[in-house]
Amino acid sequence: MDKVKVIIAGPRGRMGSEAVHLVNRTENYELAAVIDHKNGGGFLGDFEGFSQFGQVPIYTDLAQCFQELSPDVLIDLTTPEVGMFHTKTALEYGVRPVVGTTGFSKENLNELEELCREKEIGCIIAPNFALGAVLMMKFSQLAGRYFNDVEIIELHHDQKLDAPSGTAVKTAEMIADVRTEKEQGHPEEKETIPGSRGANFDGMHIHSVRLPGLIAHQQVMFGSEGQTLTIRHDSYNRASFMSGVKLAVDTVLKIDTLVYGLENIID
Repeated sequence: MDKVKVIIAGPRGRMGSEAVHLVNRTENYELAAVIDHKNGGGFLGDFEGFSQFGQVPIYTDLAQCFQELSPDVLIDLTTPEVGMFHTKTALEYGVRPVVGTTGFSKENLNELEELCREKEIGCIIAPNFALGAVLMMKFSQLAGRYFNDVEIIELHHDQKLDAPSGTAVKTAEMIADVRTEKEQGHPEEKETIPGSRGANFDGMHIHSVRLPGLIAHQQVMFGSEGQTLTIRHDSYNRASFMSGVKLAVDTVLKIDTLVYGLENIID
């Protein structure tokens, strides 16, 4: 059985470095190269902490990498600014993307979905790769059928670029699909400090916390007469995301469409 040739974009980031080690320890995966915005022409093994990866080449030019190596999968764990470009380029070259970058608009997703159909290959974009977080979203969607009042509090490290998080937005979207639409709170409610009630998504409120010491956490609170229900997930390190990355890589090889969210590929 041929190994799955994997390219990783963003190998020096915290998530990217975890993905590098995931590929290295997975028997049927091969780390063919990495994409880095600098250090092109060098080797991953030259960097501290990656000595065992010796001659794995570093590319700065994504198209050149795909042309020379013909990989099977791109794992992209970069930033919202380049995630769309990387994903689109991969699809154009027949490489299946697994993307952990958030910040995709509906227009972006529609464009990528059309490209998947044209190329007849799969693409998985996951706001969160932690399987516990995916279950948290699914449980929250179930609760949304019975509770119209809900607030989402997402907490991340202070270097996160986007707010609210992709996980929070995806959770709100899933709840909105089943929830009876409602503007929460008192009808004459007024923010004495703008933004104090958080972002408003379909009448629900989303609050973003950014502090050093945090990794990735989310709490979904439901309320009704005489009771509350809280569903919470915590990631304490980035290794928690790797089981989801592996599931996505294994799955993207078998599909020919765009999948947005791991909840769509777990039972």
